[in-house]
Amino acid sequence: MTTIIRRAEDRGHVDFGWLNSHHSFSFGHYFDPNHMGFGPLRVINDDRVAPAGGFPTHPHRDMEIISYVLEGGLEHRDSLGTGSVIRPGDVQRMTAGTGIRHSEFNASRTDPVHFLQIWIIPEAEGLAPGYEQKTFAEAEKTGRLRLVGSRTGREGSITIHRDVDLYAGLLPEGTTTSHDLAAGRIAWIQVARGTVKLGDEVLKEGDGAAIAGGRIDLAGLDGAEVLVFDMAA
Repeated sequence: MTTIIRRAEDRGHVDFGWLNSHHSFSFGHYFDPNHMGFGPLRVINDDRVAPAGGFPTHPHRDMEIISYVLEGGLEHRDSLGTGSVIRPGDVQRMTAGTGIRHSEFNASRTDPVHFLQIWIIPEAEGLAPGYEQKTFAEAEKTGRLRLVGSRTGREGSITIHRDVDLYAGLLPEGTTTSHDLAAGRIAWIQVARGTVKLGDEVLKEGDGAAIAGGRIDLAGLDGAEVLVFDMAA
């Protein structure tokens, strides 16, 4: 197994007051030709939005956009007429396709919201815009990797228009889990919070790891929450 670690402190960073964001890959004001994405995974932004703050209505196209909330509530509205508040345990997928406009605001006027904004390059351009949101209970993710997104929507996961299996796991201290990568597949691990051990490497909140081939062994050290992207190379 080949592993390359992307440390939290090496990510891009912007702080606009209402938004404090760290970018695992090039995005907006942050450009690094050595970190333009990994496979079809294009963006992982670790966003903290101040109370009542948010992203006003803006356009997207030809991208799969996944929101994964860690704390608080994120209010979503789009040009399809969809409106919802995304909370911890929810996974939302928006297919921008031929074009969509949406806004995202902190649903609270008193508490911040912390979420991961994830972009995946779709398998084709010009898809019909769409939206999907599902809730996954903590028990489904504790001590294991729960499939929360896939190309076919299998096992009750959201549908991603790309050959990507997205897993979420909650790993309390002392728990372990593993995942085998099939031949020709790569993985990205993102530590959403806490600390986890990947083989012999200790990964903390905000760290990421690019993996090619082999078995992924994870051990929780202090209440880790991790995302694993299993993707066609």
